[in-house]
Order: sequence, then C-alpha cells, then structure tokens
Amino acid sequence: MKRGTRTGRSLLSLCTGAGGLDIGIERAGFSVSICVELDVDARHTLKANRPDWPQAEPGDINRITPRQILTQASLGKRELTLLTCGPPCQPFSKSAYWANGGTRGLRDPRASALQVYLNVVQAALPRVLLLENVRGLASNGKDGGGLHIIQDGLRRINRKQGTAYELQLVNLNAADYGVPQCRERVFILASIDGRTFKLPPKTHGNEAHLEPSRTVWDAIGDLDQPSRLAELEVAGKWADLLKSIPEGKNYLWHTPRGGGEPLFGWRTRYWSFLLKLSKRQPSWTIQAVPGPATGPFHWRNRLLSIEELARLQTFPRGFNFFGNRRSAHRQIGNAVPCAIGELLGIEIRRQFLDERDLPRDLTLIPETREHCPKPYPLQAVPRKYMSLRKNHSDHPGTGLGPGRVWESVATQGTVGI
Repeated sequence: MKRGTRTGRSLLSLCTGAGGLDIGIERAGFSVSICVELDVDARHTLKANRPDWPQAEPGDINRITPRQILTQASLGKRELTLLTCGPPCQPFSKSAYWANGGTRGLRDPRASALQVYLNVVQAALPRVLLLENVRGLASNGKDGGGLHIIQDGLRRINRKQGTAYELQLVNLNAADYGVPQCRERVFILASIDGRTFKLPPKTHGNEAHLEPSRTVWDAIGDLDQPSRLAELEVAGKWADLLKSIPEGKNYLWHTPRGGGEPLFGWRTRYWSFLLKLSKRQPSWTIQAVPGPATGPFHWRNRLLSIEELARLQTFPRGFNFFGNRRSAHRQIGNAVPCAIGELLGIEIRRQFLDERDLPRDLTLIPETREHCPKPYPLQAVPRKYMSLRKNHSDHPGTGLGPGRVWESVATQGTVGI
C-alpha cells in the first residue's frame, strides 16, 4: 500500500500550520500522505507530535510544484481522497480592518495560496476538497473576494478534466459542536462527482434538546492553580485594571452602561480589550497575535498558558508546540479546533464516501466537569486610573467614529479604533 494511505483514505495538507484541522481529520479515519508548511517552528511542532506525517521539501507552497508534491507523497492523479488547506487568514480577516485600516485581500501576497491550491487540485483531482478560512474569504468586495477565485478555478478544472466539483460554502461556530470556544469560520467543500454537503445539526447550546455548551471550566478547570510563571503575568498600561473586571466581561464594564467606573465610552474600544474568560461559558476566539491588553485573559488576571490555549482549541493532551511563547501562541491561534476537523472528517466520510453508519460522537471535545467554583474576587479600580472617570460619550455608530469601524465576529457588534 502506498505511503500515507494506510486507511485507504489519503490526506494531502497544504498550509498545515500546527496541524489542528488535519489532526482532527486523522482522528476521523484519514491518513496523512504529505503536508506542506513553511513556518520553521510549525514544521518542528509537526515533526515532534506527528513524526509519521511526511513533510514536503521545500515547505514553501510557492516554490514547490504540484507534481513534486504528488511525487513526494507517492500519489498519482485521482488517487488522493482529500485535499485540505488552511491558507493565511490575514488577507481576509476582519481584525485587520481595525488594525491596519483595511485588508489588502487578493493583493496580499499571502493570498497566492488560493491559486496554489487550485493548481494542486488540477494535478491531483482529489475525490474531496476542503479549504478553511475566516468569513471575509467569502466577501465579494474589492478588499476580499477570494471566493470567486476558487469558483472560477473549479469551473476551468471541470471543463478541462471532466470533473464536477461544485463549491459548497459552510459557516459554523465551533461552540455549536462542543468546542469550548466561540470561533466562527467558513469552510469550502467540493466533491469530484458534484455531491452536496450538508452541515449536521448543532449538538451543543442553550436549547433544551441540545447538550450544554462545553465551557472553559470543562476544558481547563483542572489547571486552575495560581501561576508562578513570570511569562503569564499581564504587562502594559492596563494590567492592573484587569483585576477590577468581572469574569466574562471586558472594558465595557467600565463604561456608563456597565457596572463599574465610567472610564471609557461605550464601544469605543475593540471587543477583546481587557476581555476576561468566564468559567461557565465557552471561551471567546483565541487570536494568533494578541496585543498586551487583548484577551481573552484567565479569570485569575493572567495570560493563558500554552497548555490552556491548546485545550481551548481541542488539541490532544500532551501535544507540544515548538518555539517561544509568541510562536506557540501564534500556531495555536491560527489553527482550526481539532474537534472541528474531526467533525468534518466524519461528515466527509458519511456524505462523500458513502460510509453512512459512522457514529457522529466527537472524541476531541472535553467532558463536562463538576464543581465549578464561584467567580474569582474583584479588586477595586486602582487610583491611577481614576483620572479617566468622567461622562464618556458612546461610540457614534458604524462608520461615524474616528477610524474605520467593522462588525465584530464575536459579538455581531462593532469594533473600532
């Protein structure tokens, strides 16, 4: 049997990162034939945790041809079961709108991964395609618009190769399927024979017929101990103010509409500013490159450890990340929650590979944990911040503030400069 096809369900991964998506798909019964990743630390992470995953050389998808990838994977045309890709999301990310005053979209060199993906599709003609990104990828505006590149490319491949790839767009929130994190992403799927894909009904939430949402306490409650690690201390101008914000709240607590001191105007800061986890709820989205005041923070008024971040992304226990803290955090924040990879892998087998009798239970979501303690005690606002206390005005509304204002994925509200 060819390398990487031990299960008969082969997987080729582009822009693999730390492997979150593919670890979950592997758990669903696929075997990695080869993965292509440029980042040195991520490559070391993959080698340390998945030494049986062959890595393409070179790891730069812009410097390796599709033929070279298939040769290294010992795969021929129409022999590949599943092709995945998690291209850099920054060209299409909404967080870039407030951080950089607008994204570059397809003008961003990192968006070239979409064309490389299509080139590999044409060379391999996989049975199933899967591509993940933020919701901005599906935007048809001039600053985004990656979706039409994929649509046009698949149409050309169908005409030339006699295939029937039909793009399916799926939006999901990871928390709806037992991931202890609210994380919205878009997935693009297609089958070589034109089959359609239907997202399974959500399994977790507040509705009576669903399982309760998995919470932060479920994921990391056993790690709830005072930390003596200096690297987990919050630094910067706002570090001491964090201690006066309740669990599950952010800077909005200290606005005229909140319950604290009126130190800021309503919605005049970005949502994740001084955002603190609630033990009894799923986490908010783990970001790849947070600033010093960007949450979510631990309820003990510290940074989350790498182990805690990995659990919130449903990486398997004992999974280790290579590199310094910043690099490890970036690898985790850029990943797809592994449990979502498992969900999609199971559904691909059920819907595209005719394996209808597969159980849908996910093995990578945390078990519920009992005895959640009371909220961590608050401290008074330090005197040094009281000079900010006044009757602040609310943000005037979308498009009316001092900078660009964009809809927040986490809250369906606004995020502004």
